[in-house]
Amino acid sequence: MEREKALELVKIQLTEHRYQHTIGVMETAIRLAEKYGADAKQAEIAAIFHDYAKFRPKAEMKEIIESQDLPQDLLLYNTELWHAPVGAYLVEKEAGVSDQDVLDAIRYHTSGRPNMTLLEKVIYLADYIEPGRHFPGVEEVREIAKENLDKALVKAIQNTILFLLKKNQTIYPETFYTYNDLIQKLED
Repeated sequence: MEREKALELVKIQLTEHRYQHTIGVMETAIRLAEKYGADAKQAEIAAIFHDYAKFRPKAEMKEIIESQDLPQDLLLYNTELWHAPVGAYLVEKEAGVSDQDVLDAIRYHTSGRPNMTLLEKVIYLADYIEPGRHFPGVEEVREIAKENLDKALVKAIQNTILFLLKKNQTIYPETFYTYNDLIQKLED
């Protein structure tokens, strides 16, 4: 799918602010893909569609999680997680994207997963560090990303876990598994 067509499909799903975020994620993902050797076209498409379901009604997302082969434990955690796996499902069904690597990058951009592919790492990190993001710790992750993708991911996940802990929010177990997997690989 060409960039303009993908952006056209996404723009009607998002607020203007979220659309600008998506442009930032796309540009960052392409840069990271080129730096670390991922497929830039796949990164572009996954980045464009990563928040496709972000503003779908919670009831619709819940129904999709329940009726499709999506992890049912998602329903026990923050609804902010839902748009990623639901988005992957809807991008395939509504936008006709069939590239499983792209769909997985969308699916895991909020929780991560052990053994993330290079493309999944690129999309996760691009979403975290795109230029429109302004929160404590993001600059440090941007700096680390210039040198080491996995170390940047570890720092991003640490920041996310600490943020959720401070807000007394539940943390999806897959995020811990992702963190542990990355730490173990960095130690090897």
